[in-house]
Parts: sequence; structure tokens; C-alpha cells
Amino acid sequence: MADVNFSQGAKQGQPANSMEIPIDLIELLFFAYRDFTADPDAALAEFGFGRAHHRVLHFVSRNPGLRVTDLLAILKITKQSLARVLKQLVEEGYILQEPGPQDRRERLLFATAKGEQLAARLTDLQAQRIRRALAAMPAESHDIARQFLYHMIDPDQRGDVARLIDRPAQTRVSP
Repeated sequence: MADVNFSQGAKQGQPANSMEIPIDLIELLFFAYRDFTADPDAALAEFGFGRAHHRVLHFVSRNPGLRVTDLLAILKITKQSLARVLKQLVEEGYILQEPGPQDRRERLLFATAKGEQLAARLTDLQAQRIRRALAAMPAESHDIARQFLYHMIDPDQRGDVARLIDRPAQTRVSP
């Protein structure tokens, strides 16, 4: 695909000038997201879950003991939206909620073994797609793709996102 030029005459797929709309990249992002989420969507449908369940399960499994308030900030969703999804994941045994050690009102989230297993399955589906795409690209493409996606994030959010994704996966600290 590297030799395919999507932007009507612009050199190397870049807009001819900074004012030109990069419609090729906009549409490629739509299609890439559609396909990136399609594999997990199919797996989630087996359980009656959707993308919101996937996002919650992903961040909770990667961050054992994550506070509900921190998850709300990561996902940028309402308490009401999270409550519905979280209730289902807890009731079906994918996530545990525990009170905080200092503040019993604080709720800490942990993926159960069942939740970890589903999260790993979904992550593997998406990792396979990313590995296939990167294998078709030059060696430095991982770093370039990472930089591009990082710069798509609002500047005031980049530091928080970098800290979140650059942490090694935590080990489980609760049952």
C-alpha cells in the first residue's frame, strides 16, 4: 500500500499545502477503525457485550486496582454509561469491585481470571491486525505510527496518555 497515492496528485499521500483537507487520511482512519474493532466486536457479541464493555475490560485488566473515577477520566464517559456496563461485567463475573483501603467509598476495579482471559483474547485479535499491518511496512513504521497516533491526541491529554500506556502491565493485587 505504500506505493498507493490516495490524495489526488499530492506527493507521497500528503496534501499539496497545509490548507488542503487530508481526506484520504480521514477516510483511512474511518476504515481502519471499522476493521480494527470488527474482530473484537464479533467476539464480544458471543457474550452480549459491545465496545463499551471492551474498553472497560481492557483498561481494568491492564491497570488492576483502577479507581472508577480514573476509568471515567480515561474513557470520558458519564457515570451513568459506565454504571450500566460495569454492572453487567461485575454480575457476569468479569470484573470485581472492591472498596479503597483508605476511603471505603472509593471503588477499585480488578479483572477476574475470566475477565483477564476475555481481555487477552480481544487484545490478541487487535494485536494480530497491527502486526500484519506493520509487517507490510518499513522497519521504522512502528515508531512513526506511534508518533502519529500520539499527535492525534489533544495536547493537554498527551502526558496522561503517555504515562498510562508506557507503564508495564501491572500484576494482580486483589482476588
